[in-house]
Amino acid sequence: MPRLFHRPPKYRLHKSTNQAIVSFNGQKIHLGPYGSARSHQKYQDILKQWQSERHQQEKPGGQESRQQALADAITPSSLRQKRLHGLTATIDELVLVYRRHTYEYYRKNGEVTREAKIIDEVIRVLRKKHGKEPIEEFGPTALSELREQMIDDLDWSRQYINKQVPRIVGMFKWAVGKEICSPTVVMALKQLPGLKKGRSRARETAGVTFVEDAIVEATLPHVPEVIADMVRLQRLTGARPGEICTLRPGDIDRSGKVWLYIPREHKTEHHDKSRMIAMGPQAQAILLPYLVRHEESYCFSPVESEERRRRKAQENRKTPLSCGNRRGTNRVANPKRKFSDCYSVASYRHAIQRVCKKQEIEKWSPNQLRHSAATQIRKKFGLEAAQVVCGHQSADVTQVYAERDMELALRVAQEVG
Repeated sequence: MPRLFHRPPKYRLHKSTNQAIVSFNGQKIHLGPYGSARSHQKYQDILKQWQSERHQQEKPGGQESRQQALADAITPSSLRQKRLHGLTATIDELVLVYRRHTYEYYRKNGEVTREAKIIDEVIRVLRKKHGKEPIEEFGPTALSELREQMIDDLDWSRQYINKQVPRIVGMFKWAVGKEICSPTVVMALKQLPGLKKGRSRARETAGVTFVEDAIVEATLPHVPEVIADMVRLQRLTGARPGEICTLRPGDIDRSGKVWLYIPREHKTEHHDKSRMIAMGPQAQAILLPYLVRHEESYCFSPVESEERRRRKAQENRKTPLSCGNRRGTNRVANPKRKFSDCYSVASYRHAIQRVCKKQEIEKWSPNQLRHSAATQIRKKFGLEAAQVVCGHQSADVTQVYAERDMELALRVAQEVG
C-alpha cells in the first residue's frame, strides 16, 4: 500500500498497557488511558501540531523550500570562493556538489547509469562517518578506518572494496580540478595500498568462470523459447548479455556471408571505441526468424515471449472451452506488472537462474557464456582471436575471460619434464 502523507496520525489502543498511543514524526507517543478525556485532549494537541507542520510544508517559503534554496546555493564555485577566503568546506558539501556532477556525467541515452548509483553507495558510507569533517583533514588513516568499516558493517568483499575506495579518491581528485581542495589531499590518499588477498579480514569471492555446455543444454529445454535462442546466440558470438538484449534488425549488416552486428550501445563506447560482432551460419540460423519485424524493434521481446507461452498453454489446454476461463477473459485492464520492449540484463539473468533453481541445475549466469566462448576460441584459434572476438583492447583483459588450456600444459609437461 502507498504511504498516505496527508492522513492525520491515528488515535489507537496499545493492548499490553491499555494506553492510547499515536505515531507522529516517527515516534510513538503515549497519551494516557485509552478513551480518557486526558488522552483525547493530548490527541487534539498533536493534531493541531500536525496540521501546523503540514501547512508550513505546503507554503512556497516553507522549511523544505528554504532547505532546497540553501542546497542550491552550494556549488563548486561557492566552495572554491570559500577556500580562497580561508574557510573550510565540509565533506557533506563536497558530496552534495559531486553527486550532482555524477548524475549529469554518468548518463547514457538520457538515463543515469549504474556507475552513478555505485558511487552513491560508497559516498553514503563516507558521509555517515566523516560528513561534518573538513575536506582537508581527510587522509589515508581515515580512509583506512572507513575501509575497515566496509568490512565489519557492510560485509563487502575484498575485490569490491578495492573498486569502491578509488571512487572515493576520485571524488577528491575531481574536487582538486575544481580548486575546492588541495592536491596534497589526493596525493596522500593515493598512498594507501589496496587490500591484498590473504592479508585482510575482507571475504573473498570467486571470479566469474565459464559454464559447461552440458549445464547450458540441461537448462535450455525449461526456459522460454526466446530466452533459449538468446542463450544459443550469445554462446556462439561471445557477445555481452546487454548486447544480446538490445539487438535490432537495423543493427546488422547482412551484405556478406558473415553478418556484422554493430551495437548502438556498448560498454566502452564512452572511450570512443568501436564494437563489431561477427555472426556465422549457425548464429544466422538462430537469428533469422527474429528479423521479420521493423528495423527499430528489438529482436528478443518479452511481450513476444509471453504471447508464445500463452499460445502454447492454449494448445495444451485439457479443460473444454465450455468450462473454465477462455483465453483473454480474465485479463486485468491495468496490470501492475507490464512487459517492456526488450529484456534487461537482470531479467535475462533471472529467467535463467529461476529455471536453474526450480530444476535443481547448477546455477549460472549469461555472462559466463562469454567466458565459455572466449575459452573455446582461445583454445582453437589462439589468444589474439579471443581478444578480437570479445572486443578487448588488451590481451590481459582477455586472459580473465579465457581459461588457460590445461591440456596444452599437461602435454608440455609430459614431453619436457
